[in-house]
Amino acid sequence: MRFLPAVIVDAVLVLIFAVIGRASHDESPAGFLLTAWPFLVALLVGHALAALLPGRPRRPWSVLWGVVVWVVTVAGGTLLRVVTGDTAQLAFIIVATLTLGVLLVGWRAVTALLRRGRASRAAADGQQGATLSHDDPEETASSENASDGPRTL
Repeated sequence: MRFLPAVIVDAVLVLIFAVIGRASHDESPAGFLLTAWPFLVALLVGHALAALLPGRPRRPWSVLWGVVVWVVTVAGGTLLRVVTGDTAQLAFIIVATLTLGVLLVGWRAVTALLRRGRASRAAADGQQGATLSHDDPEETASSENASDGPRTL
């Protein structure tokens, strides 16, 4: 499953969100699963939805995939909290939306920037190597193949 690593990273981030949230309200962080479970369920639904969308984002680490997961996680997690009798005050919804957005989309944005930077460096290295080689590509190919010995067609 190519999207399993992204699901694991996202699940860990949702658990961190729950632990920090409980600790910030002087609640026992040990009960973080009570806070996290609706968001974990919604997170799984978000990944499934992102995978099934027509014209979907193809990479689970892409920012677009993360946006789908984020929106479904916040909406679904909040809805599950309310349906199961827990509260979902407006302040909680705002904090959950912002925090989960930073976490679920943020790591993907950082990954995209790192990949883009690596690709730019590789392209620059490739061009730098090309300018150091011969001007005539055929001459370069024939000189590289000269060490291979005689060729038969």
